[in-house]
Amino acid sequence: MPTTTARSSIHTPASQGSSGLLGFQGCPVLGVGLGLRRELLKPTLAATDLIHWLEVIPENYMGREGLAQTHLQQAQERFPLISHGVNLSIAGPDPLDEVYLNDLQALFERIHPPWFSDHLCMTRMNGRYINDLIPVPRTKATVRYIADRIRQVQDRFQRPFLVENISYYLEYDQNTLPDADFLAAVSEAADCGILLDVNNIVVNAHNHGWNAHQYLDSLPLGRVVQLHVAGHQANSSIWVDTHGEAVCQAVWALVEEVLQRCQPCGILLERDSNFPEFEALQAELTQLQAVWRQYVHNPAPTTATETTLEASEA
Repeated sequence: MPTTTARSSIHTPASQGSSGLLGFQGCPVLGVGLGLRRELLKPTLAATDLIHWLEVIPENYMGREGLAQTHLQQAQERFPLISHGVNLSIAGPDPLDEVYLNDLQALFERIHPPWFSDHLCMTRMNGRYINDLIPVPRTKATVRYIADRIRQVQDRFQRPFLVENISYYLEYDQNTLPDADFLAAVSEAADCGILLDVNNIVVNAHNHGWNAHQYLDSLPLGRVVQLHVAGHQANSSIWVDTHGEAVCQAVWALVEEVLQRCQPCGILLERDSNFPEFEALQAELTQLQAVWRQYVHNPAPTTATETTLEASEA
């Protein structure tokens, strides 16, 4: 793999963990996070002993007022916030949406995320939102196209951008690169970070018949800034990435392997549907905390409040 180097032009906000430790491209080490969901808002905001930061879906707040902004403010008062988008369509055929980018910039001016992310896929075509994460042909030409768009986004926002591996259920005849090589090539060509979704690796490995451990061998793991940990629905033949089930043992095992091989800045529990009582999520967060402390040499912030105060003072 080519040597990983930081983009000196990228400005990293001063929101850091209390340890002051930094990862790829100066991203602060945050620890264990949870996705901000309105169904879990009250117990999430109270769980400052288990949660160090929150991930927000920016499309839920861009250009919106009222209760959405109230929830965002409540979260920001307690936790650092990271933006994880679903509609940048970084690999799509349409030009990057200027209205979307302007709204995203306005949100960032409020929440000051130290990094942001979106999926390695397309979500728009011919001006229409597809409402799903659609894979694109994995070719060298596609790598160059996506890398150019990522560089545009990073230069515009002047903060590190992470691209996430998606779950996918079809293969194109045009594919010339394995999924891991495609992710690696895009991140290297764009000089961006990686949001590594461990559940997606497990799901794709089962559905497409490849080895999850060998997938890791093909990645520039020094670029991994964040991990996603989630559950899936294991049907008889096809496994489906739902974010609506408990994290299975295969995912936990792969999380431990990843953390033995790289030092991310944050690890996040994703739960987007079929919400259980919060006690069930507390158990998974506790397990994430234990794994984080065991394998990540850079300790997470001792309190979320300290990190939030540093962000607000920047």
